[in-house]
Amino acid sequence: MNKKRIAGGLIFFLIFMWLCTLISKSVYASRLPMVATCGMDSKYIEHVVEAEGIVEAGSKLPVTVLGGLRVVTVSVQAGDRVEEGDLLFTVDLEDMKEIMADQELACQKNQLQIDAILHNRELAQEKKALEEARAREDYDALARYQDTLVGRAAENVAQAEEALDELQAENRAHENDWKREDGETKTEEEMEAERKAREQEEERLKQELQAAAYAEADAKWNRDNIIKDAGRRVEDTVSGEDEDAALAVYRAEVAGIQEKLAAYREILNQEGKITAPLSGMVTDIYVQAGGRVPDTASFLMADDSVPCQFRVTLTKEDKTYVNLNDDVKLKLGNRKEINATVDYLMENENAPGSFTAVLRLPEETGTPGQSGTVVCAKAGEKQPCCIPILALHENPGGACYVYVVGEREGILGMEYYVEEINVSVVDKNDKFAAVEGAITAESRIIQSADKEIAKGDVVRLSEP
Repeated sequence: MNKKRIAGGLIFFLIFMWLCTLISKSVYASRLPMVATCGMDSKYIEHVVEAEGIVEAGSKLPVTVLGGLRVVTVSVQAGDRVEEGDLLFTVDLEDMKEIMADQELACQKNQLQIDAILHNRELAQEKKALEEARAREDYDALARYQDTLVGRAAENVAQAEEALDELQAENRAHENDWKREDGETKTEEEMEAERKAREQEEERLKQELQAAAYAEADAKWNRDNIIKDAGRRVEDTVSGEDEDAALAVYRAEVAGIQEKLAAYREILNQEGKITAPLSGMVTDIYVQAGGRVPDTASFLMADDSVPCQFRVTLTKEDKTYVNLNDDVKLKLGNRKEINATVDYLMENENAPGSFTAVLRLPEETGTPGQSGTVVCAKAGEKQPCCIPILALHENPGGACYVYVVGEREGILGMEYYVEEINVSVVDKNDKFAAVEGAITAESRIIQSADKEIAKGDVVRLSEP
């Protein structure tokens, strides 16, 4: 009987201990972090760049008005669409009349300068005409006088030649004359004396002829040079006048002022109302009430004949996956996505590290100022070891690692614990990462946990 009681008590004790162990194990396990695991897989790591931008006018046309006018009211805002003839702004007419009075006074002053220059020019022309007449008279008188001198020199040459010819003829006639006038025969001494006398006379006449020839040549040279100088003086008097630069400047200023005055009068006729010269959207306004109209454009308007374009700013990381001529998707407001191409891509000078991309839109697509989103998707190379991005961790030093589940013998039997394996990232996007490291196809990579975990922690696996 006692043995049966002892045996029954032992069985009861063992059952009680088993129940306590089971309860303790359940309580212990319930307190462990629960983790979800996954394996690695081969995937294409797709990169999707999504950025917001705005539609701009493909081309802008300036609206210019005379600068300096005071603005009273501005009737449009940027983004408004206007038709040709719609009111843009009004100007102060009284202020404009004062400006016109100043312009008219300046025009009168310039005109007085022009009149003075023209009067002085007329006087100068009269003086020049008198100088020309006198120069021509001097030229004619000098020409006649010099021709007379040349004629006299030529006559002297002719007379010298004639005298020489007569002497030479006379010498030839008396060359064989052996008798004197009294009929007596000349002695050799007499004949020699006569011959020398004739030679000396001939030599004198030759010298006179040469001197006369030199005098004629000098007379001709003097005549040519004196007449040439006189001719140049005549040319100087009839040469064209230099253009008066001051006169051209004054005339240009008068023309410019008169053009402005005509524009002012036109504004007066319109009662100071400045209207749109064409239809389109106002994109930029450079005037304000109380200010003055700039010398440059007052407004810029979108040119409806040129399709709009979409401008978007990209980060340096985005630029890695977006290149010139890439095909992208563009969504404007509630419209369906359209296909577009990156037509322009350049780093911003004012913000290094950021880039501006421009996409030309199809005709009749988009409105200046409209916002939109551009999406550029690129699939990289297929990677053999890809894991969910949630499974990738990074320490403060920048090194990456993953947690995997290991098995070991514990207090209550076999248990799961956390191992840390260092990996290097080959590529990644917002969902997956391609890694390299000591993980295999059998590795159970921890993707998520309901509690914070660390290396060596005991965990339990979630049900698949």
